[in-house]
This record gives sequence, C-alpha cells and structure tokens, in this order.
Amino acid sequence: MTERSAPARAMPAVGRRDFIRLAGATAAGWLALGAAADRMRVVASITGLPLDDELTRRNMTDTTTSRLGGLIGGLKQRGWVEGVNIRFEVRSSFGAPAKLQAAIRELLDLKPDVILTSSTIETAAVMAATTTIPIVFATANDPVGNRFVASLAHPGGNVTGFTSSTAEMGGKWLQLIEEAVPGLTRVGILFNPATTPRAGRFFLDSIEQEAAASGMTVEAVPVDSAADIDAAISRFSNPPRAAMIALVDSFLVINRQAVVAAAARYRVPMIYPFHYFVDAGGLMSYGPTLEVRAADYVDLILRGTRAGDLPVQSPRKYELIINRTVASSLGLKLPFTLLARADEIRE
Repeated sequence: MTERSAPARAMPAVGRRDFIRLAGATAAGWLALGAAADRMRVVASITGLPLDDELTRRNMTDTTTSRLGGLIGGLKQRGWVEGVNIRFEVRSSFGAPAKLQAAIRELLDLKPDVILTSSTIETAAVMAATTTIPIVFATANDPVGNRFVASLAHPGGNVTGFTSSTAEMGGKWLQLIEEAVPGLTRVGILFNPATTPRAGRFFLDSIEQEAAASGMTVEAVPVDSAADIDAAISRFSNPPRAAMIALVDSFLVINRQAVVAAAARYRVPMIYPFHYFVDAGGLMSYGPTLEVRAADYVDLILRGTRAGDLPVQSPRKYELIINRTVASSLGLKLPFTLLARADEIRE
C-alpha cells in the first residue's frame, strides 16, 4: 500500500493540430530503427471528451503516463516520429450527435492508416463508417456483446483493442462500498442507459446477484442529461443509510465534476470505476490501472498486420484508490482491512 497526495495539475493544453512534437532526433536516426519511410502515416484519434477538458489535456501531454503521450513515446521507440514519418490527428465528438458524425467525416477525409477510439459509442460509430480502415479501441466493455469483434482471441474484421472491465466488476464495487459504509441497506446504481454497456445490464446483473446474497436493496438510477444528476443523487441522502455506485459510462466521465460535487453536497458515499473521479474529489474508485499498450498494436498495423488478427487484451491489474479525507467528511471510519488493501490512499 502506498500513500500519496493527489496528482499535480495537468499540463496546459496544446494546439489542436500537430499538438505534440517529439524532438531531439534526426529523421535518419529514427528511420534506422526500422519504421517505414515511404510516406507520412496518419494516426487518427477520436474522443468523447471536449478538447479543453482537464482529462483530455492530461492525455494529450507528452508524458509517458498519459494515453496519447505514451502512444507517441512508444511509437518513437519503434521508429515512428511525429513530423518525420507519422502525423497524429485528434478530433472530439463532444456535443450533439451530429458532432460525432462530423468528427468521423473529418478523420476519414484524412485517409488515416489507423483510427483510435476512446469509448464504446465512438467505436460503434466509426465501425459503421468504415469496414476497411483499422480501428483500435483504447477502452471497451463487452466488445463481443457489442459485436465489435467475433471473439477476444480472434477479433476478425478491421477492429481490435483493449477492454477495461468485466461484468463481475459490478459485484466487486458493491462489496467495497458495503465494507466502507457500516449499516448500509440500499445502494443506487448511477448510469446513462445510452452510454453504458448493454444499457446498464452488463454490470447490473452481478450487482443484483451480490445484493441478493447480502440482503442489500439495489435501485437502478438512470439519467440521460447532466441536469438529472443532482436530483438522482439527492434521493440517497435520506435514511435508511444509502450509498451509490457509478457505472463505467462515458457520460459520467464527461460529467464527473457534477457527479462528485452532488455526492459531496448530499453526503452520499459513492464508489467509481476510474481514478478520474477520485482526482475530482470522489471517495473511492476501483478499476483497471492505466496501461498504455496501444503503441504495440499501432506499430504492427502500420507495418501491415491486420487488426483482426491481433487479440483483444484485458487489463492486467486493478487498483483500489481511497481518499481518506473525503471519507472523514462523510463521517466514515474506514476499516483497517479495507485500507490495507488499497493501492493508494489520498489525504
């Protein structure tokens, strides 16, 4: 177990186009590593977050721990250098549904060699637009159930990528929040049916099974707009003792500040699937450790490997993060057995 303070503020945003330049090497030096020099390759990326979102800015910095920075650094090690033999293009689909289609059209017009997607929604939309350009999803739940791939071992088609959670995670979230909140009798499950896997059922089944075994009452709390978040969470501020679980959901990630603020305002303990929510002031999270592994696949695809021949990879490690200061503000005295299992405790 390690104890660390919250991470430092993200680096400021950089330009929309050609936003990261990795310098310090000549073209000849990097081409010696074996990357093709016949033409400039285009790696396109689409995200559901606004480009000025703090999480987007963090992912677009040139550090190896950021998603895009790690990708660029990993490709650089393999001989692909921004501005020399590869170019990165990023578009945001944030906004009305038409914005998603417009962003995809912009990227397709660039004739990219590979497209990286950030969520289930973007992956489905890009797949509907092309069956030939290789697609690598950075995070996806239930890629087989969503018909992104034929199987995890043999995806087929033009798509592969990385999963972020299994259905059994739902039951694990319930166990953890029950351990953190003594006397807990009911739990609300917050999600947007339009943006969470199988409209919520992907995780709800295991949550309900765990609840039945422990005598807990579980209530699904669907929301479909940011304006619904406050009222949805306020319902769990009254007796009997209640808590909430936020599902894996791109809508909730985009609106994480509003979710965390409402949970604090109404003093509702909530567990989240990603550390992004704890970064915003949330109580605790349990989810996959961020590993930037896309460079391996993008490199292979740029060298001619079919995306469908690359197996979908699952997380190799999960992490439990707890903010003890937030717990104290909610009147929670967390048991030592829970704290001892935490990978990170924030004060």
